[in-house]
Amino acid sequence: MITPEKEIPVHHLTSEEFQMSTLTDAGPENFHDVHRHNFFEIIWFMEVYENSRLELDFERYKLENNQICIIAPGQAFNMKLEGEKGYAMAISREIFNEACAIESVLTGGELPFFLNPQNEKTCRTIIALMEQEYKTTARTELLKAYLKAFCIIIGEQIIPQEPLLNDRQRIQQLVKLIEENYITQKNTSFYAEHLKISTHHLNDIVRLLRATTVKKMIAQRLILEAKRELSFGALSIKEVAFKLGFNDTSYFSRFFKKHTGQNPDYFKNKEKE
Repeated sequence: MITPEKEIPVHHLTSEEFQMSTLTDAGPENFHDVHRHNFFEIIWFMEVYENSRLELDFERYKLENNQICIIAPGQAFNMKLEGEKGYAMAISREIFNEACAIESVLTGGELPFFLNPQNEKTCRTIIALMEQEYKTTARTELLKAYLKAFCIIIGEQIIPQEPLLNDRQRIQQLVKLIEENYITQKNTSFYAEHLKISTHHLNDIVRLLRATTVKKMIAQRLILEAKRELSFGALSIKEVAFKLGFNDTSYFSRFFKKHTGQNPDYFKNKEKE
């Protein structure tokens, strides 16, 4: 199901909380043209071509064999399938959160990454069991068990080993808060209050673990969403500014240029090309 809106189309899971298909069987409506998901998607590219590419939030990635891409809800995705081999799994937020303890994905998705040979062999076994179950009795609890095993294996390769567990947890909470409130809450104090620490302490943690500031994290999220909307091209610059909480279009234009070096109208026209 796709939302018939003026904004970027959103693909929804309908009757099932978990869907699985090979890339060969995946229809063009599942991949072609820019769109978002309201669910998580794990794509395993087993065999690709020299010119295989995907776009994720306006970054273009060259694909290679045995890469996995995890797409989080809300990310703008685009790819044209040309006969690549592999699997795509569409997973509801509820099942993903229950089965996949991959923090980097829960807070914004993960770029394509490689499976090492040992993990590739294990994942092929798991995916074969999952496919067999999905095509026969499709028992939800068993599918979740297979998915959890799959995510444990791939998660070992993408979870960063960061120090200061408590501070790392605060960063994860901060990213989640920004995702939920960045349009209406643009002040650091709002996030510090929710995390029950001072703004100074919060910025110290962000500088240490992310080499940035809370204000810049909020700005980066706003710019990402602005790029998504401008790239899709259905909304005017004024409408994009209003949607992102800017009452003044000229201020939005200055904000966008400050963080990207481009005027929003220039970016919008360039993406159309």
